[in-house]
Amino acid sequence: MATPAVPPSAVRAALAEAAEQLAKAVAARWQREEEQRRIQDPYPLPVRWKPACETLTDHWANIRRLPPGAPSAPLDLSGRLEGIAETYRSVPSGRLVVLGRSGSGKTVLTLRFVLDHLRTRTPAEPVPVIFSIGAWDPTAVTLRDWLTEQLTRDHPGTAAPGPGKVSLASALVDSGRVLPVLDGFDEMADGLRRPALEALNATTLPLVLTSRPAEYAAAVAETDVLTSAAPIELTDLTLDDLDDYLPRTTRKKDRADPAAGAWQPVLKKLREPSPDGSPAPLATVLSTPLMVALARTVYSDTPEHDPAELLDTQLFPGVRELEEHLLDNFLPTVYRRSRPGARGWEPERVQRWLGHLARHLTELKTPDLAWWRLGHGLRGSTRTLVTALVTALVIGLVDGAMSAAFSGSLAGGVLDGTIVGLLAGLMFGLVHWFTYTVTGKDVQPSAVRLRIRGRPDTTTWRAGPRLVIGTLGGAFFGCAYGFMVGLLRALSQRAGPALVLENGLINAIFFGLVFGGAAGLSFCLLGLLETPRDIVSAVSPGSVLRADRRTVLVRLCFWAPVFGTAVGLGAGLVVDLLQGHLGRLATDPMTSLMLGTISGLGGALGYTLTLTAWGQWCLLARIWLPLTGRLPWAAAAFLDDAYQRGVLRQAGAVYQFRHARLQSRLARSRRRG
Repeated sequence: MATPAVPPSAVRAALAEAAEQLAKAVAARWQREEEQRRIQDPYPLPVRWKPACETLTDHWANIRRLPPGAPSAPLDLSGRLEGIAETYRSVPSGRLVVLGRSGSGKTVLTLRFVLDHLRTRTPAEPVPVIFSIGAWDPTAVTLRDWLTEQLTRDHPGTAAPGPGKVSLASALVDSGRVLPVLDGFDEMADGLRRPALEALNATTLPLVLTSRPAEYAAAVAETDVLTSAAPIELTDLTLDDLDDYLPRTTRKKDRADPAAGAWQPVLKKLREPSPDGSPAPLATVLSTPLMVALARTVYSDTPEHDPAELLDTQLFPGVRELEEHLLDNFLPTVYRRSRPGARGWEPERVQRWLGHLARHLTELKTPDLAWWRLGHGLRGSTRTLVTALVTALVIGLVDGAMSAAFSGSLAGGVLDGTIVGLLAGLMFGLVHWFTYTVTGKDVQPSAVRLRIRGRPDTTTWRAGPRLVIGTLGGAFFGCAYGFMVGLLRALSQRAGPALVLENGLINAIFFGLVFGGAAGLSFCLLGLLETPRDIVSAVSPGSVLRADRRTVLVRLCFWAPVFGTAVGLGAGLVVDLLQGHLGRLATDPMTSLMLGTISGLGGALGYTLTLTAWGQWCLLARIWLPLTGRLPWAAAAFLDDAYQRGVLRQAGAVYQFRHARLQSRLARSRRRG
């Protein structure tokens, strides 16, 4: 990643202001996430680390940025959770690798690092931003472009134009004002870790990288260590840690001994030496914060469950059986517990719904559960077909009802609704197919909003491209619709083949000009009024969904009357323009009013359902997936409830399963089911 030339003072000031806004947004977002984690109650579990083995460590002279010939003694990187920001700042290269086995506390450490670094950050330091590196394909997207895309996704305001005719996100990344915290290197596909490490080594970008030791070591063996990076490895929890923590998570039951609790006998048993000198399976299991958190949920918060059963070697002969028991009982436990204001979700259905989501993420090879990508669990052809059919049905019903109301003829309304519905479904389905399915792109949430006043000077007006796209799309629909209407009218009058074809072509030209001009004008005006969102506008998946819904509804309210008016007035103008050239043409105010009203509403609905993230969410996540049993009808409420119960976590604009082990377990059980 090349370092750009030093920008002028005005540009530096603008980037510094944008970085400060980004820092505030990141701090607010992750502060809520930390408060949500029950592992902080009654206090954070101790997370400690030690320097990783030398085979995974670069030359200390490189890490310390020493000149040739200078002594290069190792740094003392041992520490605890509360000192992670200081540990990072003690590494001169600004590159730190955090290694730890599954559930050892890497995510907790990452979260703590970001908050502590932001709390003590100086204006000259970059803003730490967490990126789930498991979603990166280094063979298809460069590191710079991927960081820019992720930053734009989580903070739509950074899509605004920045210095040098690039987006603000690109400018922040290029100027070194973003410190990437790359979480989950081990979650990348096996064949992508080596090219990812090579891409990271091609830069000197300061960063923090987390991974399980085995996956990182395998990638290092194939290529090289992360250049200039100091690796640390998280250590296991001890029995003393458990003695301090677990008893404080249970209610007191023995009045004769107020200090006694359900965990004391279990912890006492774990201290007894085994016949072969090896640690008890339960002691091994409870050596990671993840399993301690699961054990607390299943046993500390449910008085009817006794943790002493975990010592039963007949029931749980080994570590694997104990871990699977805790993972399998986590969901039934948290959903058996009532939550104020929450729905009473049935644990069996929850298991199926979350299993579908886990398998969906596994197939997409990403840990990010984005609400606008929930439909990607379907095949692309199925998704497009469902989109086209539902769009055809909605527009056909609206058109038919309004046509019947205007004309007073039910048969005429049904016929017109059928024609318009089929053509609209076909057209919008094809647009969706070529725009998203063929290209493999997502229908992204809108990064803009409509505003007439107070538009920033840096706003890019997209009148030209919008005019071309709208005109071509409208002309295509108008020609097809006009040709069909002309054919049917001529056939109903028992005209000959030549007259039928002539009537179809005349109507195709007429409606093509009307709809092409109206759509081009409407899209052009829409582009003129768009302005980027501010950086802090997206703080959670729910806020992104609500913001996108507001944007789409405002667009719909703008598009319907503008497009409808343009169609109605355009019909009269086109009649005057073509009068005599295509024969005798006629129209009347009532026909223009009907055509404009129906076209405005139908066009707005088609655009919303097929070309907006919120429309696809309504169509797929709110209708199709619940209809087929993959999700509940109240999908947004279900996802938020899963977050409140600690099953999911928020990572910017997306959700993630709080534990990768839980996601993997659910995905496997869903495949078996």
